[in-house]
Amino acid sequence: MARGRLRIYLGAAPGVGKTYAMLSEAHRRIERGTDCVVAFVEHHNRPRTEVMLHGLEQIPRRELDYRDTVFTEMDVDAVLARRPQVALVDELPHSNIPGSRNAKRWQDVEELLAAGIDVVSTVNIQHLESLGDVVESITGVRQQETVPDEVVRRADQIELVDMSPQALRRRMAHGNIYQPDKVDAALSNYFRPGNLTALRELALLWVADRVDEYLNEYRSEHQVSKIWGSRERIVVGLTGGPEGRTLIRRAARLAEKGAGGEVLAVYIARSDGLNSASPKELAVQRTLVEDLGGTFHHVLGDDVPSALLDFARGVNATQIVLGVSRRRSWQYVLGPGVGATVARDSGPDLDVHLITHAEAGKGRLPLARSARLGRSRIIWGWLAGVLAPVLLTWLLTSAAPEVGLANDMLLYLTLTVAAALLGGLLPALTSALVGSLLLNWFFTPPVHTLTIADPKNIVAIAIFVGVAVSVASVVDLAARRTQQATRLRAESEILSFLAGSVLRGETGLAELLERVRETFGMESVALLERTDDVAPWTCAGSVGPRPCRTPENADVDMPVGDHMTLALSGRVLPASDRRVLAAFAAQAVVVLDRQRLQQEADQAKELAEGNRIRTALLAAVSHDLRTPLAGIKASVSSLRSDDVEWSEQDRAELLEAIEAGADRLDHLVGNLLDITRLQTGTVTPIVREADLDEVVPMALGGVPEDSVELDIPETLPMVHVDKGLLERVVANVVENAVKYSPADTRVLVKASSMADRVEVRVVDRGPGVPDEAKERIFEPFQRYGDAPRGAGVGLGLAVARGFTEAMGGTLTAEDTPGGGLTMVLSLPLSPGRRPGRPELSAAVTS
Repeated sequence: MARGRLRIYLGAAPGVGKTYAMLSEAHRRIERGTDCVVAFVEHHNRPRTEVMLHGLEQIPRRELDYRDTVFTEMDVDAVLARRPQVALVDELPHSNIPGSRNAKRWQDVEELLAAGIDVVSTVNIQHLESLGDVVESITGVRQQETVPDEVVRRADQIELVDMSPQALRRRMAHGNIYQPDKVDAALSNYFRPGNLTALRELALLWVADRVDEYLNEYRSEHQVSKIWGSRERIVVGLTGGPEGRTLIRRAARLAEKGAGGEVLAVYIARSDGLNSASPKELAVQRTLVEDLGGTFHHVLGDDVPSALLDFARGVNATQIVLGVSRRRSWQYVLGPGVGATVARDSGPDLDVHLITHAEAGKGRLPLARSARLGRSRIIWGWLAGVLAPVLLTWLLTSAAPEVGLANDMLLYLTLTVAAALLGGLLPALTSALVGSLLLNWFFTPPVHTLTIADPKNIVAIAIFVGVAVSVASVVDLAARRTQQATRLRAESEILSFLAGSVLRGETGLAELLERVRETFGMESVALLERTDDVAPWTCAGSVGPRPCRTPENADVDMPVGDHMTLALSGRVLPASDRRVLAAFAAQAVVVLDRQRLQQEADQAKELAEGNRIRTALLAAVSHDLRTPLAGIKASVSSLRSDDVEWSEQDRAELLEAIEAGADRLDHLVGNLLDITRLQTGTVTPIVREADLDEVVPMALGGVPEDSVELDIPETLPMVHVDKGLLERVVANVVENAVKYSPADTRVLVKASSMADRVEVRVVDRGPGVPDEAKERIFEPFQRYGDAPRGAGVGLGLAVARGFTEAMGGTLTAEDTPGGGLTMVLSLPLSPGRRPGRPELSAAVTS
């Protein structure tokens, strides 16, 4: 069955018109004959949105009872049974009521898509999981309901519903979003122009990034090499010199001039080691570019200008920033330089900026001679070995015929050395042969013959040939050693960079494979594994489009062990690069093993924690629960006994003991059930607005009268909590404080507001707790000091902290001035009551 298609309307804030746009799309599809139904749409009492529901078939919602309240959720089974072509599902990040088919609405949507039903849904940018911290820093509110970014990324179509902050505030002021009594608070808090502008920018940038991903995928699939300047992407070419910092800052300023500009700094490490960059300087520049919001890339390439241009075109860059050459004037005779070559070959799609800097014209970085000779050097070597001796012969015979045979030999020997330096051994040997023949023919008597009259000249010619061959051999050997040394230098730079990545904590498999793909200029990289020699290959991780699924389909495969291999596609690597590739492959296997070991360790930790909890639970059940049971049984047996005539007072005392034991059992069992819910992650608070002066007094029913002093001002703002959970938290904390307080001293419970929080302080004058034990008292089955076994199983504070964190609050312990312990319960304000915070309707959170 074909999977359904997902379309998402994304907005920057409530009220921009996502649901309205979704319903308008439904009417358009129905007019075209599409079977479209409303699976779940929330109109929030907005008249214009409610009108759009007219004429649309609505699937009846499922009713669920939770804590004596009836809630409605989308009926997934009914939608699957109805099986429409298109289903409208509003508020994708919504958390379902406990007892629903799935915990999250996006999981319901996944079922519909898997059944082949197309879904149209809505999401606000603040509900994307990856943006939680950013949105909290802007609005001051941590969103409780989120949807994984990957769910939204997988959508077949994402449409941005945009509106300017001014227009959205006007819509709010006209009462088209919230009820009139909430408009003023919303406009002064969440719907402030600054908040809305920042959220709008987030939405626009997020959608732009998704469009960029689609564009890169399209260019890769259709093999489009031409640059499409859809956004400013600036590549900075680094040499490892100190001028790189200037270039990075200049590129960052260029990127700031265009919306969504991006900076990519790249260092090209030549495989022949011709670039001798300082690792320390590269590390400084990497830190700088990342601090400025850019990315750093390390690429291997023999031809620096070509590698730089290939990288720029590969990332769809629009501009390249380079520094003015460090060469001195006379050094330009050796070639035009990287900057001039890149500017010449960049074409009309790439702008090249040459930036002046303090190091310009002061000389190039130290160079190492290359033995991997380029084509042009080999040609010059043969010219020096063959044509230069002929030219020298013409000059000597026509302009200086009386120089002498010894000087002639030295001049020819110079040409042989030059041929060796330029072209290697073969041009040098050819130069020695040609030079000896020309010396014999033109300068050794008798001239113009190959015979030699004077035996001394025979010795001289022989010495010349021997010296020429020896010099050529030594020069070639030195070049080979230089090749090895420079190659090792290039490899060490790459391996040093790899080691630095590991030390910086970049140990993710995907990041490492991406580094391999980038370093060797590959299209895709995959780490393949199998269980034995005949088992099929499986992909443990991959990057890039169309990764290889078997080593046979790869352009390069690097085996690691018996049943793992690194498969690369894009081009064939020279044999000299495989050593570095082997190091990357070995590191990839190590990273994969580390990830799996970490997963096993996490599982083992969970099992160990579970065993510890079970052991403590058994100990608690075996002793602490038996004590009240024994008391109840003794009292009941006494009352049933016919041997003793109990007075009314005695009977009352025994019944009171039974009631106290039952209450204690109820309390212990309740805490055990609560800690079990916390351990299994099934606590789902129903968060609503609440007044502390209503909740806190209700929590004090289990403590003796006159043991607590309340100071809860009626003017406190509303808090955003689950009333039932908050009552349990306060009850447990106060009960613990009363237990350790002196009999003649009352526990103080006071509350006050602070910024966007309300703090409830429970102050006792007991023995207090040392600093090193303040966190330990919140662990399950922990009782501080020499508390007797009958004092409980040590779950009260653990349950209190767990419930508090589930509601988005915190519970900490502080010293009471003058002695004792103060429990600080910090709770979030109701969204509509927070200064500078958004007005949001209460929602079920998890």
